[in-house]
Order: sequence, then structure tokens, then C-alpha cells
Amino acid sequence: MGKTVRGVAVTTDAILGPRHTRFPLTLQASLEKRGLAGMTSGFDASTYRILALDDNFSMLRLVSTALQKSGFQVSTASSAEEGLDLVRRHGLPHLALVDIHMPYGMNGFEFCESILNYSDLPIIMLTAVDEDETIIQTIDQYAEDYITKPFNPGELVARVRRVLRRIGDFAYTLSAETVVDNRLTVSFPFQRITVDGIEVALTPTETKLLYILMRNAGQTVTTDFILRRLWPMETVYEDRLRVYVHRLRRKIESRPEQPRYILSQRGVGYTFARN
Repeated sequence: MGKTVRGVAVTTDAILGPRHTRFPLTLQASLEKRGLAGMTSGFDASTYRILALDDNFSMLRLVSTALQKSGFQVSTASSAEEGLDLVRRHGLPHLALVDIHMPYGMNGFEFCESILNYSDLPIIMLTAVDEDETIIQTIDQYAEDYITKPFNPGELVARVRRVLRRIGDFAYTLSAETVVDNRLTVSFPFQRITVDGIEVALTPTETKLLYILMRNAGQTVTTDFILRRLWPMETVYEDRLRVYVHRLRRKIESRPEQPRYILSQRGVGYTFARN
């Protein structure tokens, strides 16, 4: 049975199928046999930063080793709070791998809600929870993919690569302060911008909209795509998006009526102009 989740058409079988195959965690043999450690195909893994969030240190070591052998930069956190602190200190990663259950503090869902409140960070859930309802709800609300434990490390790397290929690289260097040009700097974790040396606060929705546009800087992002990513669980129309574009322009543009950053592509969507 098919449905649309987070703007991507999937089938229930496609979501549930891989869960019923269990693989031994033979990391080195798996990576070498599948050729993932050296596979590039025009994909430069070294440009991507991955955040892995799990309370199990052995699992973090396994995930980190698999991804690093494939060229990714990896940061790890053993709690949601530690993960959020890493984001505040170093900026958003390109993708996060998140476990659901944490023994203390926030759980994985709460971490996702916090991050997705102001960004469109791609998330893959990596968890032992093997319930159909949880899997579908998670992909519907938070994640681009869902992997259950135990898992094949080679498959994990392949799924990470697939999501990043589909989402694309972020057009600017992601850090605590992302520099656009000598006039504009953006801090996604703190939901603010600095324009001509003056700090300006952004709302969570304004920050998320700016993230989506900047990620695809120089390319037109369709109105339909933006609506699905900003409000995945709501039925909304273009007028609502126009209001937020107008508000954001008033904050980042010196002349909102003649924007230099957020350009309208009539009948299609919006482009963040990359100077």
C-alpha cells in the first residue's frame, strides 16, 4: 500500500521490508565485499559531516568506524542533550543518525523535534524499535529513512549516501556561524542572522525556510517542495509561504522590494542567489 511521507512517495513494503532481514555485524568484511569503502561515483563523502546519536558506546564506535572508512566526517553523542550542544558549538551536520530510546533526558524523537523546529536536517533513525506503527509515524514526521538494529554496516553507509545524494550538499560551509558574504552571516542553531554587523533574531519557521533555500543556493526550489518541508503534517497553501518570505526578506535584505538574496521565480518557487 502506498503513501507519501515527508514529500517522498514510498510503499509500506519498502519501509518494512528491510527490517525482517538480519545481518551479522562483520564490519570490515562487509565494507570490502560490497566495495563501499572505496566507492565514490562522483560522491565526495569527505565533504559531509554526520552526527551519530546513541547511548550505546559500542554502537557509536561501530557506526563511526563504518562511516569514517567510507570517508565521512563523524561526530558522536551519547545523549540528545550532548547532540544539541555539539550542534550549538559546531553548527548543524549534513545528516544525523538518531536512536529513539535514551536512558536519561530527552529521547530521540524530542531531539528530532528540536532540530527540525528550525532546520530541515536529514535524519535517519537507527534503533531497535521494530514496530510498524512507529516506523511509519517516524518517517512521516521526522526521518528520511529508518534502520533497525542489528544492521549491516555496509547497508547503513549505502542508505546514508542515498539520502545525501537525494538531498544534496549544503551550498555553504555549515558551522556555528555560516558566512554568506561580507554582509550576511547566519547562525542556524541560535536562529539569528547578522546583517551589516547587527544581530537580528529569526523565528523557527523563518530559520527553517532560510535553511532550505540556502541549502539549494543558486537553484530554484519549488513552492510545493518548500511547503511540504516546512509543514509536513499540514495542508497549507502558497499564500502562507509568501507571508514568511516577505518577513524574511525584511530582515535580511537592505531593499526588500528589490531583493538580492531571496529571488522569486514566478509560478515555480524561490532561489537563494549565491554571489
